[in-house]
Amino acid sequence: QVQFVESGGGLVQPGGSLRLSCAASGFPFSSYAMSWYRQAPGKERELVATMRSAGGSTNYADSVKGRFTISRDNAKNSVYLQMNSLKPEDTAVYYCNARIWYTNYWGQGTQVTVSS
Repeated sequence: QVQFVESGGGLVQPGGSLRLSCAASGFPFSSYAMSWYRQAPGKERELVATMRSAGGSTNYADSVKGRFTISRDNAKNSVYLQMNSLKPEDTAVYYCNARIWYTNYWGQGTQVTVSS
């Protein structure tokens, strides 16, 4: 079955950096776009970044452009999110996502807290 295991979250001061990782299994990873979403308390889940399977084109939410970078390693069935210049408003649970045959699959999430 499709599974994602996220890691790399934690507590960081404003201006700091974190790198999230997501290890995927149960589907042909290299054939699918991969995304990161986040959900802050009391808010809806929002798309942060997407990386296509072919060509590796990317899209970012306006709020993270220039600060976050999504990447993938198809040999390791993994997708990453490098987060720099973190702000308190980046505090959220971050989820790995793939849409496979019209179904959204999610990881368990990893907490990112940006606070001094």
